Amino acid sequence: MLAAKQIALRSARLPLTSFAANRKKHTLPDLPYDYNALEPVISAEIMQLHHSKHHATYVNNLNLAEEKLGDAVAKNDVSTVIGLHGALKFNGGGHLNHSIFWQNLCPGGSGDPSGELAELITRDFGSFQAMKDKLSASTVAVQGSGWGWLGYNKGSGKLQIATCANQDPLEATTGLVPLFGIDVWEHAYYLQYKNVRPDYVKAIFEIANWNDVA
Repeated sequence: MLAAKQIALRSARLPLTSFAANRKKHTLPDLPYDYNALEPVISAEIMQLHHSKHHATYVNNLNLAEEKLGDAVAKNDVSTVIGLHGALKFNGGGHLNHSIFWQNLCPGGSGDPSGELAELITRDFGSFQAMKDKLSASTVAVQGSGWGWLGYNKGSGKLQIATCANQDPLEATTGLVPLFGIDVWEHAYYLQYKNVRPDYVKAIFEIANWNDVA
């Protein structure tokens, strides 16, 4: 079973019902590496746009949606509370997904999984290569924009492959704890890989940080 502290970290949820006047706003996390550190797999230009523009927009819009939600809750405006669901899901998911994604990557990659993670992958998929093949195929097949995930099923204690559309957060959508994600929104790769998504998905494993997952 994966380390308890890792599961707790991946299980963190955004607060949606309790709003104090001094509510702490979400902020754009710093990257643990420079924008050019993942080259040649992901260019510095893509990383800069992806992090400082796209992720930042999700953070800003999430804060705006939560402010509106706080006002609506204070006024007991149920209709507005319900109407904000889409913005909270999309921007909250975008913030959660990207915060995991940056940590899932590292310059040069960490090498193949080892220890308990490697054992779980072999148990549930047969081999590391088999897991990569299944995750890659599922991720490439995502229609439009979305994510491919290696997740942990807390009920069965097993690893599973899943995909989510748009910025839908994995745990809120499927119940799986997100461990390793691949962003297949075009802004994550198009400037470099054009419309050849399979090449991008294949290359992402070269910079995968399995130490972050384990």
